[in-house]
Amino acid sequence: MGKLFGTDGIRGRAYEYPVTTEMATRLGAAVVAMMGGEESVKVLIGRDTRESGADLENALEAGLLGVGAEVVKLGVVPTPALAVLVKHLGATAAVMITASHNPFEDNGMKIFGGDGFKLPDGMEEEIEGLLLADDTPGITLNGGSSSDFPEGIETYVERAKSSIGCMSLSGLKLVLDAGNGAGFAVSPRIFRELGAEVIEMAVSPNGRNINEGCGALHADRAGQLVKENGADFGVSLDGDADRVIFTTSGGDVVSGDRVLAMCALGLKQDGKLPGDAIVATVMSNLGLDEAMRKEGVRVIRVGVGDRMVLERMRADGIAFGGENSGHLIFADYTTTGDGILSALQICRMVLRTGKSLAELASVMDEYPSELRNLYIPEKPPLDGLPKLQALIAEAEREFGGDGRQLIRYSGTENKIRILVEHKHAAEVERWVGKFEEVIREEIG
Repeated sequence: MGKLFGTDGIRGRAYEYPVTTEMATRLGAAVVAMMGGEESVKVLIGRDTRESGADLENALEAGLLGVGAEVVKLGVVPTPALAVLVKHLGATAAVMITASHNPFEDNGMKIFGGDGFKLPDGMEEEIEGLLLADDTPGITLNGGSSSDFPEGIETYVERAKSSIGCMSLSGLKLVLDAGNGAGFAVSPRIFRELGAEVIEMAVSPNGRNINEGCGALHADRAGQLVKENGADFGVSLDGDADRVIFTTSGGDVVSGDRVLAMCALGLKQDGKLPGDAIVATVMSNLGLDEAMRKEGVRVIRVGVGDRMVLERMRADGIAFGGENSGHLIFADYTTTGDGILSALQICRMVLRTGKSLAELASVMDEYPSELRNLYIPEKPPLDGLPKLQALIAEAEREFGGDGRQLIRYSGTENKIRILVEHKHAAEVERWVGKFEEVIREEIG
C-alpha cells in the first residue's frame, strides 16, 4: 500500500485510500497505542471547512474512544490554534483534519504532540508501521469519553493578539481573504478587535468552496480588492490558515521569500535574531541568499515542509524561518506555521517603520524563476530515470553559479515540480521546457 505520511501528514482524495473513514478510525487507535496506551490519553481534534471533515472527525473519534481515550473536539479551527491548545489543555496529542491548500475533494490528517509540535519522522513511522501492518488495537467502542470545546478558540485569539503586545492596528485598512477555510471566522475578528479596518473576502464556506479561486494560491484576487478599496495591503490565508501570502497596496503579490527577507531584517534590527541566521527550504529563491548575505544573515536550507524548517530551527536555536509558499515560523510565539500571527507581525512592522509593504519587501531582488507542476500517474524514483538525470547533469554544468534547478515530487499530491532559477529569464524558460519534455517522455 506504500508510504502513508507525506511532507505534511496523510493526505489524498477524501473517501479514497488512505483518506478513508476506516483509516481515520484505525489512526485514532494507532495514535493512542504509540502514545503508550489508553491510560490518561487526551486527544484534541480540529478540522477545516471541507464537507468530508465531519465524517473523518466522527471516524477518528470512534477509533480514539474505542481504545479508551479522552477526546476533545474543537470544531472548525485553524491548524495553529490546535497547536496552541494541545499544549494549553495538557493534551497528549492532537489531530488536524485538513488538506491545507488542496481543493475540497481532498482531505488529510496531521498529528501534533503534546508539546504543540508536529510529530517527528520516527513517531510518524511508528504510527505508519501500525497502520500498514494492521497491528492497531481492536476497537471496543467503549471506555473513552468525548466533549465539544468550541470556546477553546478564545485562548488562540488572545495568544495571537499578544504576539504584537496587543498593539493598536488603528489606521490600517486590510483586505482579508480567508480562503473559505478554517480561519473564516476568527481571522477577521482578531484584526478588527485590534482596531484595523477589515474588508472580508471568502468568509462563507459551504464545504466545497475552500481554496476555490481564493486564498493563498490565488492572492491576486485579494490584490484586486486592495486596489479597488484603497487598502494598505492584502492578507490571503490557505485552507487551514497556517500559510499566508500578501499583496501590496498596488495589488501586486509579494513572494514568500521577500516576506522572509523583510521579517529577518526586522527581527535583526530588533535584536531578536539569535545567531544572525534563518532557516529556509530548497525552494527559496537564490535572491534570498544574496540579500541576507549583504546584511550579515546566514540562510540555512532544508527539505520542503514547515516541519523540516522547524526541526532545524529547534536544533540550532534559530528564531525565524519559513517557506516561499507562505509558511512563516516565529519561534518566540508559535510551534508551527501560523498565517494569522504572521500577518500580525507584518502589521507591526508596517506601523513601526512607517513604510509600506512594498517598501519593506524591496529588500531583496529575485532571480527570474519558474515553478511548473505536472500531474503524473506514478512516482518512479528520479534517480532511475536516465534521460532526466543526464539533463540535470547538463544543466548543472551550464548554469555554474548563475542559476539552479530542482526537480522533486510533491509530498502531498500526484505531481512533479520543476523549479528553474537563472539570472537570465530566457534560460529559465528554455530549461523548464527541456525538463518537461524529458519528464513527459520518461514518466508520462
